[in-house]
Amino acid sequence: MSAKRVLVITGLSGSGKSCAARALEDVGFFVVDNLPLPLLPQCLGLATTFQPEGGELAVVVDVRNRDYLAEARSTFETLARTGFEIEIFFFEANNDVLTRRFSETRRRHPLASQDQVVHGIELERALLAEMKQLATHFIDSSWLTPHQLRNQVIRLASGDQSSQQLAVLLQSFGFRFGVPVESDLVFDVRFLPNPHYHPDLQPLTGTDQRVRSFSLENPVGRSFLQKLQDMLQFLLPQYRQEGKSYLTVSIGCTGGRHRSVAVVETLRGLLPGEGLHVDVLHRDATKR
Repeated sequence: MSAKRVLVITGLSGSGKSCAARALEDVGFFVVDNLPLPLLPQCLGLATTFQPEGGELAVVVDVRNRDYLAEARSTFETLARTGFEIEIFFFEANNDVLTRRFSETRRRHPLASQDQVVHGIELERALLAEMKQLATHFIDSSWLTPHQLRNQVIRLASGDQSSQQLAVLLQSFGFRFGVPVESDLVFDVRFLPNPHYHPDLQPLTGTDQRVRSFSLENPVGRSFLQKLQDMLQFLLPQYRQEGKSYLTVSIGCTGGRHRSVAVVETLRGLLPGEGLHVDVLHRDATKR
């Protein structure tokens, strides 16, 4: 008999666990939120008895049940011995992003005292340290849109060939606003012709064909694109073979509005292929 698969959703508050739970529900998972770990074996026993054929189970475990986190390893080991295959999805994000999310939603961090959100985040990291060590999948949602996060969760949870895809995020940015800390590969395109100094192009972004033509349809631009495409077509299969599930490729220019956007938009059409899923994010295109 094959092992019964169970997904455990855990990680930092504000990092995307609720979004992940909704995504799994949408594709047919039965999701149990805020389940105390000591009740997990009983829950799985009931699910095995009553769950419809073909359904799969996911449970959300976080610091709302912090009294039981110390029992995580022994609980999962017991379940593995009784025929369950546990996959742990650990969600995280950097402190600045988490702090901003709590500020924007006006939610209180579950471990923060007197609105000291950063203190609560650091305490939560410490409490979840062992759970992170047990994780089988890591998802850093710092710069993912809800749509990108949803797609990534579904790909990882699907269990078919798509879950083995390498999810590539092509991201444009402006050096003026800082290099994205989550970048795996960074390319500086400030050597390309700059549309900023042309009055008819300056109000536009690199999504406009006129900007893309100005920056890229010249000997330097064409040569750069070809070399970059060749490099990525070589590197991406190597990353996938090593088991990497997602990769962030960041392309930067001065303000993140013209040249970097143009390169990302052009690469979008050049990279998709077998074993790849490409998403695009223009981090700074609307900033001034």
